[in-house]
Amino acid sequence: MTTEATSVYIVDDEKSMRIAVSQWLALDSYEVKSFARADAALADLSDQFNGVLVTDLRMPGMDGLELMHRVLAIDAQIPVVVITAHGDIPMAVSAMRDGAYDFIEKPFEPEILLETVRRAGEKRRLVLENRTLKKLLDKSTGIERNLLGTSETIQFIRQEITELGPTDASVFLIGETGVGKEVVARCLHEVSPKRDGSFVAINCGAIPETLFESELFGHEAGAFTGALTRRIGKFEKAAGGTLFLDEIHSMPTALQVKVLRVLQEREIERLGSNTPIAIDIRIISSINGDPRQACETGRLRADLFYRLNVAEIEIPPLRQRGSDIILLFEYYAMQAAERYGRELPVLGAGCLQALMSHPWPGNVRELKNVAERYVLSSLPPQQRLTHILHHCTADQQTASCSLASQTAEFERTLIEQSLKRHRGNIGAILAELDLPRRTLNQKMNNHGLSRRNFLGGDKSDE
Repeated sequence: MTTEATSVYIVDDEKSMRIAVSQWLALDSYEVKSFARADAALADLSDQFNGVLVTDLRMPGMDGLELMHRVLAIDAQIPVVVITAHGDIPMAVSAMRDGAYDFIEKPFEPEILLETVRRAGEKRRLVLENRTLKKLLDKSTGIERNLLGTSETIQFIRQEITELGPTDASVFLIGETGVGKEVVARCLHEVSPKRDGSFVAINCGAIPETLFESELFGHEAGAFTGALTRRIGKFEKAAGGTLFLDEIHSMPTALQVKVLRVLQEREIERLGSNTPIAIDIRIISSINGDPRQACETGRLRADLFYRLNVAEIEIPPLRQRGSDIILLFEYYAMQAAERYGRELPVLGAGCLQALMSHPWPGNVRELKNVAERYVLSSLPPQQRLTHILHHCTADQQTASCSLASQTAEFERTLIEQSLKRHRGNIGAILAELDLPRRTLNQKMNNHGLSRRNFLGGDKSDE
């Protein structure tokens, strides 16, 4: 999150040592400040110190050990590196037990000092960034806490939620899979007049077609084979609250007609019942593509879309959110470290660049997963992120070979070949594939297949 140069305070009563160490560090772009006395350095320190303290152990007046103890009393997470002569190694080891970050034995090569300061500086940066993040979360409202970020796009969405939330308007959310559409839907609910009611989410792409109607509207005992007891559907469960229809274009088209009627009449009937039940709910819907294209291909009824699309919020993919990527990664990594009782590894400059350059096809959902794997990995911190992102890319490249995608492609090929073979004759296709007419229509819509593109000489089955 921060790009400030790391500060290094040098405390040594030997002028030649202060000059040499200061020059080495300045050449490596550190902001260096040197002190001949420990009390002078102590007076210049606070818990906001963005850097590393390097101190000699043996000095007149306040020695390095006492200085370390006083510094750690100001902030126990300020890295203190002690410089010691050969005969003072036991004292240096004792300092390490008392909280020193590391010790360097004289004489030493500049590279040893630079590497130690680099590691200590990265750790200090992470500490300060986590504190800043926690302060940001403490000051955040519910919306800001759930939709974390400082980019213009995310600020605009928070403003949209603030304006649309208090209304009862149906809202249509558009965005790629994993961008946080359900999070936005929950935020809309939490600032709405119906916030004391239930928030009920239903993934329209995860329900078998045969169970869809019962899932939404419920059923009475005996309504169909296996309906042994009454079941309350999602519409009733959401009464007085909000119903979120995720990936609504995956809903069977025949059921979309019934949902449209519910929106118009504001009442439902359970399967097996003729008694209408009035419902007072707010509908929020979502799609992971272009809703207008879904209407054109028949996957989403246009009349239902325009009924639901009173207001529209487009949620940007993670790759378009700039510095939010780093902020979100550090937030999820911090959560994972607390959850699993692990130390939070330092993110080096190379890691930050890798995070910003990754395409994040899985969006926030993918980033959260990567952050957890980063915390749990047994690899050295400097290797973890590169390794994880490499495997993410490999997984994405082979994703098209997954069982689900192969099954879908096989199904599409079978239907397409049958359409070609029978020149669009639906009766012959139904007989060959042994499918109900409604199921065939739904599958053709899902795969973007249109009968008129296969019509031959026999057009009797229009």
